[in-house]
Amino acid sequence: MIAARLVGWIASWIGTLGVLVSFLSPGYTFVFIPLLGYAAYRVVLQLAYIRPSLQIRRVLEQYPWQFLTGVPRGRNKHPQVEQDEMWFEFPNPERPEERVPLLFLMNMRTFWWMRRFGTTSTKPELKAQIEPLWFAGDPRFIAVVAAAGRRGKGPRRLHLLFQRTATGRRGIEPIDWDASPAALERARRAGAHVPEAAVSPRTRP
Repeated sequence: MIAARLVGWIASWIGTLGVLVSFLSPGYTFVFIPLLGYAAYRVVLQLAYIRPSLQIRRVLEQYPWQFLTGVPRGRNKHPQVEQDEMWFEFPNPERPEERVPLLFLMNMRTFWWMRRFGTTSTKPELKAQIEPLWFAGDPRFIAVVAAAGRRGKGPRRLHLLFQRTATGRRGIEPIDWDASPAALERARRAGAHVPEAAVSPRTRP
């Protein structure tokens, strides 16, 4: 779908420019500039979606969907992390009594979720769109969340979440969260950067 939209918006930009140049006088330029600008903006958006979509596919190849209710979430700073971002809390797969925060690191696709996370002024029907929640992954490393589709059928609005320590960015060391070797290997296949062996001391992100 992303590839089709990318091609469509590129074709729209070229077609709009072609109509302007071939069939209209220069006086119509100011009318077409907003159309060209919007088409270019949509092309940039689709290009930005390609990498996260490929990562989402890798996660879904390794982890099954779970349909979760009552998932804690917040828009205020989580006490266990340094970043001031929206967050979900999920059970540690190997210690169900322990909850692991996953942050919504800001990007172009977080606004839809931000409106539904909830404040005192958020409409109940908006909050209900992410309750229950679709989830796939390991919250210690990388995961995908999604809203329920219409009438509760199938996930939609897929969004990639990950621990900063699993990004592979320079200067950020991966940690293992005391995960088993099998869990580390599974997370690695899903695209997370994790220690080569489960021997490093456990550190909070």
